[in-house]
Amino acid sequence: MSLQQDLENRSGNKCELCGEIHNLSIYEVKPTSTGGVDGSLLACETCVTQIENPETTESNHWRCLNDSMWSEHRAVKVVAWRMLSRLRNEGWPQDLLDMMYLEDDDLRFAKESGDHLDDSEKIIHRDANGAILQAGDSVVLIKDLKVKGSSLVAKQGTAVRRISLDHENAKYIEGKVGPTQIVIITDFVKKMPEKE
Repeated sequence: MSLQQDLENRSGNKCELCGEIHNLSIYEVKPTSTGGVDGSLLACETCVTQIENPETTESNHWRCLNDSMWSEHRAVKVVAWRMLSRLRNEGWPQDLLDMMYLEDDDLRFAKESGDHLDDSEKIIHRDANGAILQAGDSVVLIKDLKVKGSSLVAKQGTAVRRISLDHENAKYIEGKVGPTQIVIITDFVKKMPEKE
């Protein structure tokens, strides 16, 4: 069975966030190392647009989270927590957040989006050209980098996929070069354009 079919079966052919039955697609929760059924959910166009473009968020649309936040599926719970955190200043989302429980791993994953932080608290990671980097992005090295504590040299032009961000230092990201997980300084990377 395909991922689409698995998610349709799991959700009953409706958006796992708001219950809409039209314009459904797979939404892979970023940043994710698992993908697949555990790292994805079936979502409508309205939900996906508002998740990916915070400036388009309509708080009343997300009152649906009153139900979907209780989902047994990790991806749904994580997205519900992120959206409630983003909207918490509205009042009612904070009440729902206070009732919500996430396991430590799920909460750590949910916080990777930074939606729970006020704008003044957010650390913004930028590549050598000033483009904003987000967890899950792919970057390419713009110079050879010697990896501390090993004989490995990460060559210029090497692609590093699905990076994670250091939430305490805007200059540090992490990613895998071959089998090795390394810390990279953002001044030495360029964001790769997302494939359409």
